[in-house]
Amino acid sequence: MGYAYRLIDGKAVAAQIRQELAAEVSGIKRSGGRAPHLAAVLVGHDGGSETYVASKVRSCEEIGFRSTLIRYEDDVTEAELLRRIDALNRDGDVDGFIVQLPLPDHISSQKIIEAIDPRKDVDGFHPVNVGRLSLGLPCFLSATPAGILELFKRYRIDTRGKHCVILGRSNIVGKPMAALMMRKASPGDCTVTVCHSRSENLKEMCLSADILIAALGVPEFVKADMVKDGAVVVDVGTTRMPSSVTKSGYKLVGDVSFNEVAPKCSYITPVPGGVGPMTIISLMRNTLLAGRKSIYS
Repeated sequence: MGYAYRLIDGKAVAAQIRQELAAEVSGIKRSGGRAPHLAAVLVGHDGGSETYVASKVRSCEEIGFRSTLIRYEDDVTEAELLRRIDALNRDGDVDGFIVQLPLPDHISSQKIIEAIDPRKDVDGFHPVNVGRLSLGLPCFLSATPAGILELFKRYRIDTRGKHCVILGRSNIVGKPMAALMMRKASPGDCTVTVCHSRSENLKEMCLSADILIAALGVPEFVKADMVKDGAVVVDVGTTRMPSSVTKSGYKLVGDVSFNEVAPKCSYITPVPGGVGPMTIISLMRNTLLAGRKSIYS
């Protein structure tokens, strides 16, 4: 049977949260406080990274945060990058900062992540924040999973007791998403299955999902015959595909074959305009928490 699916509009929800954050920042300034300050470190000229960082800087301006963009060419040494991170850790004027991934091959992303002070790690990637998340302690949540939780909350999607299948086991989305969906909270309280490239019976796993979160990075991987009627489908994937009909010469494609899958769903996120805007706004929320010293006093 076909469902009159409801589109989960991440762009609209992000705009609403942006207004809420702007109002809070305005109140901080009125009461004599200073606006939170986010710094972003960008290495090289990767097209996707350039776009993401530009969106983050623009969001800072719209909300009323201060922002600093620190650029390096892609031949910067690991030692130089680590020196800058140490300076940012010690800079009392910077509340939080991010180092945009991916980094060039000669730089260890893990070493860079571990060098960031967990109290300023607004991406939520440092092992301290990851560990605190798994224990259910206050921490900076990884932005994409946090954004998905907020969509469930604002659309009043009941997750309690549901089977949530996550496609992908990355440190940025799959693993933290699983921890959040298992937690004793709402949204949460799910039975969680994490699938990946080595999983057997993948189709059967997906067909058993009440909530399916696709974060594989494989364009249009999820087809209609993998989704049960009435499922909630969240598409995290964004792959640039060549397109002759767009001005830019490419289009963004998700991990879900949207036109095929949507008629089977109760709720589904589009690409673009679904999870993407929520990722950036979740980073902004973490920046506000860092500025207020809400997580680590």
